[in-house]
Amino acid sequence: MLVAESETIPIQVESDIVLVRRHCREWTMRIGFGLVEQTKLITAASELARNALLHGGGGECLMERIEANGRNGLRLTFIDRGAGITDIDQALTDGWSTGSGMGFGLGGAKRLVNEFHIESQPQQGTRVIIAQWK
Repeated sequence: MLVAESETIPIQVESDIVLVRRHCREWTMRIGFGLVEQTKLITAASELARNALLHGGGGECLMERIEANGRNGLRLTFIDRGAGITDIDQALTDGWSTGSGMGFGLGGAKRLVNEFHIESQPQQGTRVIIAQWK
């Protein structure tokens, strides 16, 4: 897989979530995603950026335009250095939340994208990688 270009967006305050959404929209438009694919990826990105801020104490989003097997895609990596997730399977279960949300965030984000990978260690933080292919 080739990384054709990349950009890192810090996630430190609420307005950075909007910035992640805006940049995600710009990247998906440049790559040529249709409206439905744009909306799915932007929604997942928004949820993961919010998680990084609220549950991880802030972090960053790495956006990468990727190419493989003649296809173009967008890969987003969300990294925080928060408390981490002790039970990833439970965190992916709809309706389960450590906060005041509805508990559909991680599982919902996973369902919206072509690829989803999560790594987390208690007191080390969380890394969530998603990708959407055109």
